[in-house]
Amino acid sequence: MAVRVAVEAAAHASTRRPQVFASVGHAVRETEAGAGAVDTKSTPTDPVTVVDTETEILIRARLADLRPGDAVLGEEGGRDGGPEGIRWVVDPIDGTVNFLYGIPAYAISVAAQLDGVSVAGAVVDVAGGAVYSAARGHGATLHEADGAVHALRCTTVTEVSMSLLATGFGYAPARRQRQGELIAALLPQVRDIRRIGSAALDLCMVAAGRVDAHFEHGLSPWDWAAGSLIAEEAGAVVMLPSPESTSADGDVTVAAAPGVAAALEATLAGIGALDPIPA
Repeated sequence: MAVRVAVEAAAHASTRRPQVFASVGHAVRETEAGAGAVDTKSTPTDPVTVVDTETEILIRARLADLRPGDAVLGEEGGRDGGPEGIRWVVDPIDGTVNFLYGIPAYAISVAAQLDGVSVAGAVVDVAGGAVYSAARGHGATLHEADGAVHALRCTTVTEVSMSLLATGFGYAPARRQRQGELIAALLPQVRDIRRIGSAALDLCMVAAGRVDAHFEHGLSPWDWAAGSLIAEEAGAVVMLPSPESTSADGDVTVAAAPGVAAALEATLAGIGALDPIPA
């Protein structure tokens, strides 16, 4: 169900983007039909588009048909129940800034949780057409746009110094400043850092072995609910915030290949990167 709903939502987002935004030279502009399509949330740099809102409405409608009575927690539509029992956790577009600018790294994330623990999830790379999915205890899978299917496994890296890390930054200036300080301390100790702009895709990249680890402060449950399960089922060691956490709490999310997980945790702890960065 998570895959089915996420794939349908991805098709909607893919269809709507050129209707709302048009590329003019190297710039992206709202079309006449999409005038007023962008608003802001937590800060002036934190956008939400009409397509985010539409996509979550679509997802909620499909879940209501498939699983009437289940609670839903969504980035744009809020929550209609607590973590007890079955709850669907939804990010209609993870990587909205990329979506806005036409950078091909944004995703639909749909997860089912049981008592706050993710048990099924799907992340669709909208621009790339790849579908990542997992069910707890049943492994993680990648369905590529060309029809190829792969079981996902993390890398076999064993040294922090040879690890490629993905991360992301918050929108509040004070949090960004602290995150920049942590990156400055961490960068000399690892192979390199990648900032893709979608936590859901970062976590799937850990699962697929395209990066060795991901860490980030201030993710909300919809950012990690599906991707962390996919990473875990591919062998990653994960550290997650509470299912009731919010971005404002600033807790850290970590997913790392098993051969480097303990050493990376020690490295992060040594620079204070496991401590929360509250908004």
